[in-house]
Amino acid sequence: MTRTLSAEELGQWLQALLRPTALVELAVFLGCLLLAWLAVRVLRGTDRLQGSIWFGQRIVDGVLFPALALLLALLARWTLASLLPNLVPNQVPMAVFKLVVPVLMSLAVIRLTVRVLQASFPHSGVMRVVERSVSWVAWIAVVLWITDVLPLLLQELDGITWKMGNTRVSVRNLLEGTVTAVLALLLSLWVSSLLEARLLQGATDNLSIRKMAANLLRALLLFVGLVVALSAAGMDLTALGVLGGALGVGIGFGLQKLAANYVSGFVILAERSMRIGDMVKVDGFEGRITDISTRYTVIHALNGRESIVPNEMMITQRVENCSLADPRVQMKTTVQVAYGTDLEALMPRLTAAVAPVPRVLADPAPLVLLSSFAADGLELTVAYWIGDPHNGEGNVRSAVNLALLRTLNVAGVEIPFPQRVVRQAN
Repeated sequence: MTRTLSAEELGQWLQALLRPTALVELAVFLGCLLLAWLAVRVLRGTDRLQGSIWFGQRIVDGVLFPALALLLALLARWTLASLLPNLVPNQVPMAVFKLVVPVLMSLAVIRLTVRVLQASFPHSGVMRVVERSVSWVAWIAVVLWITDVLPLLLQELDGITWKMGNTRVSVRNLLEGTVTAVLALLLSLWVSSLLEARLLQGATDNLSIRKMAANLLRALLLFVGLVVALSAAGMDLTALGVLGGALGVGIGFGLQKLAANYVSGFVILAERSMRIGDMVKVDGFEGRITDISTRYTVIHALNGRESIVPNEMMITQRVENCSLADPRVQMKTTVQVAYGTDLEALMPRLTAAVAPVPRVLADPAPLVLLSSFAADGLELTVAYWIGDPHNGEGNVRSAVNLALLRTLNVAGVEIPFPQRVVRQAN
C-alpha cells in the first residue's frame, strides 16, 4: 500500500541531510554537474550555435546539460547506494539525491519543451503561456515526488474509471497518455525543426524547393506524432477513419478556402513562379517576398509594412513579378517649362544631368520626351531605369528631381505655375 511521507520520515530525511553522508552525496553531485558542464562545453566548441536546442545560449540553458547531469546523477546514486552502507553503517544514504534527481528530471523536461517550442514557433505568444504552464506542472510534480504524494495520487486517479465503448479508461491513463502525447509531438517538432534548418542551410536559387520539402516533412512528422500521441492516449485508431470522413465533409463545405490556400502554397513552391526575394505587386500592395508558407505568403514593403496574402490569391489573381524576368524598373518624372523655351538645347542638358545620379542605369540610358502641351507650359517627361528597386524608389526619384532643378536654375529656365487674370468691370 503506497502511503505519503509521514512527519517522522520527513524528520529522518531532514536529519539525513545533516549527516556526513550528505556531504559525500553533495560533493559527488557537484562533481556530476562539473563533468556535465565540461562535456557540453567540449561538445559545443568555441562557436556559439544560435537557437541550438541541445546547447542553448550559455551551455546550462540547453537540453544536453540537464539531461547529461541527470544521467551522471543516476549513475552516481546507484554507485553510492552500493558503497555507502558498507563504508558507513547505520547511516541513511541518498538524502541529497532524493532531492536533486527529480529536480534535474523536471529541469530537463522544461528545457526540452521551451527550446523546441521556441525553435518551432519563435514569435508565438500562445507558446509562452504553454511554456509557463509546463514549468508549473513540472515543478509541482517534483514537490509531489519528493514528498511521496505522487504515487498515492496516481493510485487514487487509477481508481476513477469509466467505459468508452468496450474499453475501461481511468484518469491516470488519460494523464499518462497526455504526457506521452506531448512528448511525441515535441519530438516531432524537434526533428522537423532540425531537418528544416538543415534543408534551408546554404540555400540560394533553390530556396523555394527546399522550403516546400521542409513543409512536407514537418506535416508528415506532425501526422506521425499525432498518430503516436493518440495511440499513447488509449484512443482506438480505427476512429481515424470516421474522423477522416468528417474532415473531408468539413473541407468540402466550410474549410475549402483553407484547403485551397494549402494546395496553392505547394503549387507556388513547386512551379517556382514566385520565389523568396522576388519583388511582386498583388492586390495593390508592392514589396519583396520574405516567406512562403503552406497557407500564406509574407510580402515586405519598402516602407517597412508587411502584408500576409493568402496563397489562393497569389494563384487566382494577377500578380506582377518584377524579379521574374528582368529586375530593371523604369521610373518617370515630369516637369513643365515655359512656352518659348529652347527645348532642343535644354533636353540634352537634362539627360546629361540625370545620367550621373547614383543607381540610374546607363543602359538603357535616360530619355527626355516632350509629352504634352499643358495649359501653363510645355510638359517634359524624364524616363530612366534602375536595377535595384528593392532599395527603394523615393530616394532615387528625389535625387533625379534635384538634378533636374539644378540644371533648370543654371540654364535660367522658368518653371511656370498657374496664373489667373481677374477683370473688374467699371
